[in-house]
Amino acid sequence: MLIGLISDTHIPYDAEKLPEKLGQIFRGVDLILHGGDIYKTSVLDELSTIAPVFAARGDDDVGSIIQDKRVKEEHIFTVEGQVIWLIHIYRYNDWSTYEIKGKEFWHRPEPPPDVLVYGHTHKAAMAQSGPVLKITPGSATFPNYQRESGTVGLLSIKTGKAKGQIIQL
Repeated sequence: MLIGLISDTHIPYDAEKLPEKLGQIFRGVDLILHGGDIYKTSVLDELSTIAPVFAARGDDDVGSIIQDKRVKEEHIFTVEGQVIWLIHIYRYNDWSTYEIKGKEFWHRPEPPPDVLVYGHTHKAAMAQSGPVLKITPGSATFPNYQRESGTVGLLSIKTGKAKGQIIQL
């Protein structure tokens, strides 16, 4: 399975629209995960013309976007034997004592996921942390809080193994 990763699009405030190159990069993906700070439902509608979309609620997402059924505080999926969490903000010490920001509290779900997809940082990053592949695609439209071409990600899951990739737009 191939999954497109995007986050922190901030449309229409910090960018007018999704990058045109996105359709080419996400061509053939089976699913798209948005790491939050979407702002407008039309962003999810546009992405859904490529593949089904699920999104984490960003700390700046308010109004009609939080009423959209595709948007939740967190999503938990099992894909080809890999457990994937999609959230907006996270912090952890190590994976034996990690913390995920919930609605009004910090909680420690057990066991940890195989893959953690998150947003909020506006900086693309990917690292293996103990048993967990953590990946943030950064921001497609507002990387490092600058109006310029950003980054997205691809997550490939084959034979029970997850592999991530960050792509510069």
